[in-house]
Amino acid sequence: MILRALPLLLLAAAPAAAQTFDPFGEAGVDARPGARVPMDAPFTAADGRRTTLRAIAGGKPILLAPVLHECPNLCGVTLAGVADAVAAQSLRPGRDFSLVAFGIDPKEGAADAAADLARLRERTPIDAWSLVGDAKPVHAVTDAIGYRYAWDARIRQYAHVAAVAVITPEGRLSGWLYGLTPSAADLHQALLAARAERSGSWGEQLALLCFHYDPVSGRYTPAIEKILRIAAFATVAALALLLLRMRRKRA
Repeated sequence: MILRALPLLLLAAAPAAAQTFDPFGEAGVDARPGARVPMDAPFTAADGRRTTLRAIAGGKPILLAPVLHECPNLCGVTLAGVADAVAAQSLRPGRDFSLVAFGIDPKEGAADAAADLARLRERTPIDAWSLVGDAKPVHAVTDAIGYRYAWDARIRQYAHVAAVAVITPEGRLSGWLYGLTPSAADLHQALLAARAERSGSWGEQLALLCFHYDPVSGRYTPAIEKILRIAAFATVAALALLLLRMRRKRA
C-alpha cells in the first residue's frame, strides 16, 4: 500500500511549476494482451548489424525490456534485476528464449547499445541482445505493446516505467513483468505461458517510474528525497504497529 501511494506523494511534493508535465499521466503500460507485435520492423544490434525481433526470437519467446541505454535512473537496475531472475530459474536465454534491451530513444546508436550490453555482462554474464532503431519502428513496437513514455524538455529526460514485455514466438504480447526485480518463479511462469502462446499476469502490477533524477547534481530531486523520507517513516510506523499488535495478541 505504501508503494502504491508513492505516485500520489510525488505529485503532492512537487512544486506547481513542475506539475505542468505529468509523468504519471504520460508514462505507463496499457493492458493489451494478445496484441500483435511488428516482428519484422528493422533495428540495429549492438554490433551494428541490422536485425528484427523475428530473427532474434528464432521461434522462441522474447523478454523485451524497453530502456534508455544511457539512462541516469533505473534502466540499468531493471536489466540487472531481470538478469538475476533469469539466473535463478531453469530456462536459459539464447536456448529457451531471447532477452532484449530495447532502446526507446531514437537518438541513441549502436555504440550506446553496445556500452549498455557491456555493463550488463560485466555484472552478470548473460546471452542478451541490445537494440536501437529509428523513431518509426521503435514507436511501432511500443505502441503495439501499450508502452507509453514521453520526453520532458524541462529536465531533458524521458519519463518511462520499469517493466518487461513477454512476447510469444508468434509475435503476440503475452503479458508484462513489472518492477525492478521480478521473481524467478514469475519469470519462469511467464516464459512458459508465452511459449504456449498464452496470455497471463504475473506478480504485482506495480509500475515504477524511471524519471526525475538530476544529472547535474548527481542526486534525486528534493521532491523525490521528500517522498523517500515519507516512505521510510511510513514503513517504520507500519512495522511498529505490527509489532504492537503482535505483543497485544500474545498478552
